[in-house]
Amino acid sequence: MSNTLRGESLAAIQLVKLNNRTAVIGIIGLGYVGLPLVNATVNAGFRVIGFDIDQDKVTRLNAGTSYIPAVPSASIASFIEAGRFHATADFSGIGDCDVIAICVPTPLTKQREPDLAAIRGTAASIARFLRAGQLVVLESTTYPGTTREVLVPILETSGLANASDFFAGFSPEREDPGNTRFATSDIPKVVAGDGPEASQLIAAFYGAVFRQIVPVSTPDVAEAVKITENIFRSVNIALVNELKTTYAAMGIDIWEVIEAAKTKPFGFMPFYPGPGLGGHCIPIDPFYLTWKAREYELSTRFIELAGEINVSMPKYVIDRLAEALDQKLGLRMGGARVLIVGLAYKKNISDMRESPSFKLMSLLEKRRAFADYHDPHIPEIGPTREHMDYAGRRSVALNPQSVASYDALLVATDHDDLDYAMIAANARLIIDTRNAFAQRRLTGANIVKA
Repeated sequence: MSNTLRGESLAAIQLVKLNNRTAVIGIIGLGYVGLPLVNATVNAGFRVIGFDIDQDKVTRLNAGTSYIPAVPSASIASFIEAGRFHATADFSGIGDCDVIAICVPTPLTKQREPDLAAIRGTAASIARFLRAGQLVVLESTTYPGTTREVLVPILETSGLANASDFFAGFSPEREDPGNTRFATSDIPKVVAGDGPEASQLIAAFYGAVFRQIVPVSTPDVAEAVKITENIFRSVNIALVNELKTTYAAMGIDIWEVIEAAKTKPFGFMPFYPGPGLGGHCIPIDPFYLTWKAREYELSTRFIELAGEINVSMPKYVIDRLAEALDQKLGLRMGGARVLIVGLAYKKNISDMRESPSFKLMSLLEKRRAFADYHDPHIPEIGPTREHMDYAGRRSVALNPQSVASYDALLVATDHDDLDYAMIAANARLIIDTRNAFAQRRLTGANIVKA
């Protein structure tokens, strides 16, 4: 049998299993991307095996406990009870799966270059147990070419050949932690297989889980789609961050400008400034493309400039804080007691990946200030890749006495469940990076926007 016929035959068998929901789905990486995908996939009628190297996550899930707000513990418990899901740290179970989705982190190195260690390690683990007919889909955000140039060659160390013995594809995650408007399955899913059979399989799988799929021609295109989405946000956030500093020098409130500008029904889309970028995508993904572009001897000046502006925002905020301490309280930064309000990178979630609050704390301490934090969603800082020194620090209680005991409160994350009126009434000085007080019609000489 030729390679083409073998590929067609294996794909046909898998299509039947996907269409009648007897295919077993393996999802590797049970974090903010993988666990919502588990939820959506089980709800679509499939049996799912979840893989993670973190034994604590595995234990909690198998006990019916979720650690991600978007996926209720009750759902996980019901999946476990029905025999539709279980989690494991034993990757030998890969061989039992028909489809394998990879949802692992893709951070940057300290040199701001792509760190694909998790993808490479996961691919090597899959290759040990890969069998004929399986579809392997990468969901982790990365630069165009990763599926073909990195994932597939590692999988082929199994002795199986791509597009004839197994199938590969890319489908970028589009999770937005904290966004309650869209469930995972409601978000249109971009899909691309490496070859016609892979394209059929990836469309059949995700078409069964998501309300709408958006097929594109190649994995490279799908990888570029995700990078483009996040660069779009990064560049526009950088623009309003730069406008913030420019207008502030002119005595103009950028928030008032944006509110008025967004009344135009066409030609304008509102983006909002902040203390810096956080999360697993926007601060990182643009640098994946700038790195890849250098392979083609191309410079991405616009993207890199946006990155520089966004990276500079924490320093701008701390400079504004130092200025306000001097002008309003007659205090120097050295020795000042500052409470950072909000450690999560965005409001109403517990995700602190790449949060600018860590940089704010670091800058404060370098200038000999004392920095604490309050976050109702993060009672204690756990281990992080970049900020191990902060592990074990606990959230300070927020009450009139504690607020009054600090020289300044720096609002970095505008969680909805904070008592802003109490803060405004008791804080000596407030540095508001999110326009949180003005939005609630709270004003005062002690509130400074930054």
